[in-house]
Amino acid sequence: MRFGPAGYPSEGKTPEGSLKYTKSIGLDALEVEFVRGARTTPERAKAVGEAAKALDIRLSCHAPYFISFNSDDPETREKSISWVMDTVRAAHGLGAYIIVIHAASYGKSPGTALESVIEGLSKCRDKMDDDGIKDVILGVETMGKKGQFGTLKEISEVMDSVDGVRPVLDVAHVHARDVGCLRTKEDMTRLVNEFFPLCGDIAHFHISCIKYGDRGEISHLPLSSKEPDMQLLADVLEDSKRDCTFICESPLISEDAVVFRDMFPKYRKA
Repeated sequence: MRFGPAGYPSEGKTPEGSLKYTKSIGLDALEVEFVRGARTTPERAKAVGEAAKALDIRLSCHAPYFISFNSDDPETREKSISWVMDTVRAAHGLGAYIIVIHAASYGKSPGTALESVIEGLSKCRDKMDDDGIKDVILGVETMGKKGQFGTLKEISEVMDSVDGVRPVLDVAHVHARDVGCLRTKEDMTRLVNEFFPLCGDIAHFHISCIKYGDRGEISHLPLSSKEPDMQLLADVLEDSKRDCTFICESPLISEDAVVFRDMFPKYRKA
C-alpha cells in the first residue's frame, strides 16, 4: 500500500522539492494535479518523473475538472478528448500509471451520459493507440454529486465497452452521493467488495472526509471530521494483500495522508 497527497505539498516550493518533502514525512505516492490543464513540457515531465522514481514515489495525475463528455456543446465534448489526451501524454512523460477523470454531468440529457462517456473515452483510447501509449490507465472517478456521472455500476458499464478503463474510488464521494451511507465496517466492506473486482492490478483510492447535503457533495473536509470515519476503511483493508494507492484530497493533503497511513498499524512509523 502507498499513501500520498493530491498535489505538490507547498513546503517543497518546487515539484522536485515537494517530492523530497513527501518522502521525508514517510509518504510514497503523489497525484500531480492538472485540474486546470496539463501544461508541461516533455522535458519537464521527464525530469520530475525521474526525481519521483529515484525517491520511489508512485505518481498518478488528475485530469482537468472541465472535462464533460456529455456536454450539450459539441465543441466541449471534442475539447474534452484533447484535455484527456494532454493529461495522458503528461502522465506518460512523468511515468504516472493512471490519470483520474471526472467524466461527465448528466445535465439536460441524463439518458445519454453513459453512451457519451463511452464514445469520448473510446476516441481517447484510439488516440493513445496511435501515439503508442500503453502504460497509462484511464481512471474514471466515483463522483459525489447526484447530478454527476460516476457510480461504480456506471463505470463498470464503461469498462465493458472501452479497454484500459478502471474506476478510481473516492470514498468520501460515495458517502456524500448516498447521503451518509458509510457508517459501519460492514458498509465499507460492501463498497470495497464492489470495487476490488473492477480495479485491476492497483486499486486507486481518493480519501478525505466530506460535507454533503440532499444533492450530495458540498466540500471536502479533514479526516478529523469523521464523515465518513476513514478508520473503518483502514480496518477493512488491514489484512488485504491488494496493491493500493491512497491519495489524500482533504484540505490537509500531506498531514492527513500521514494520519490515514497511521490508521494501519503495519504502516505506522515508529
